[in-house]
Amino acid sequence: MALPLIAEVSLRSLFERGSLPRACRSTCPSLSGPVLTSLEIPSPIVAGKFISGPSETVSFVVGALLDTIREGEASIQEDEANKKLILFSGNDYLCLSSHPAVREAAAKAAQVYGMGPRGSALLCGYTTYHKLAEESLAELKKKQDCLLCPTGFSANLAVMTALGSISSLLAVGRKPADDERIAIFSDALNHASIIDGIRLLERQREAVVFVYKHCDMSHLDFLLSSCSMGKKVVVTDRQVLIQ
Repeated sequence: MALPLIAEVSLRSLFERGSLPRACRSTCPSLSGPVLTSLEIPSPIVAGKFISGPSETVSFVVGALLDTIREGEASIQEDEANKKLILFSGNDYLCLSSHPAVREAAAKAAQVYGMGPRGSALLCGYTTYHKLAEESLAELKKKQDCLLCPTGFSANLAVMTALGSISSLLAVGRKPADDERIAIFSDALNHASIIDGIRLLERQREAVVFVYKHCDMSHLDFLLSSCSMGKKVVVTDRQVLIQ
């Protein structure tokens, strides 16, 4: 589906206003196509791409992907030049929503339970399928149990707040001593979900947070070596390292 060209904008002005995600400054080297993004445009579903241009300007292409949603096609689209474009505006990066097995299972579940759980799992929306998914994931990862979170954002919130409670759990009912608290080392450009989770754990006053410069291992090493606390957790966008 060809997308209509609607605007040529200044990169500098977009970055200064914060209208464009920082990650869109360049293409992702590990992928075969240009990175897509979305802007707040009054359209039901929009996607955009960058076209080569002068150093300070780009042509931004926007169009509705109604056919993609209607037909359940994969997230990888082809433009007018038959070049693959990778859509990062949605959550279906692996194209699982259109997989035949997923479609069949969803259809069967809808026949039994109707459409959707009708509430959050915490209150009244926890179903047999939630339990089966948790048990399957726990078995896959060889763990005792598993907890499903509705979004990646909420998963990071849950992990960070749980880290903030470890000291109390280990103290068994008493207030943990200062040397029993956990030191959290967070990358300065961590995702907002991690930052919000750290803000929540700081409220519990059971963890000390240190922020190191983005991807600066020298700064991180300095902070780690300067910290005398016994329990240290390094949190990045990609992994959690426990020392």
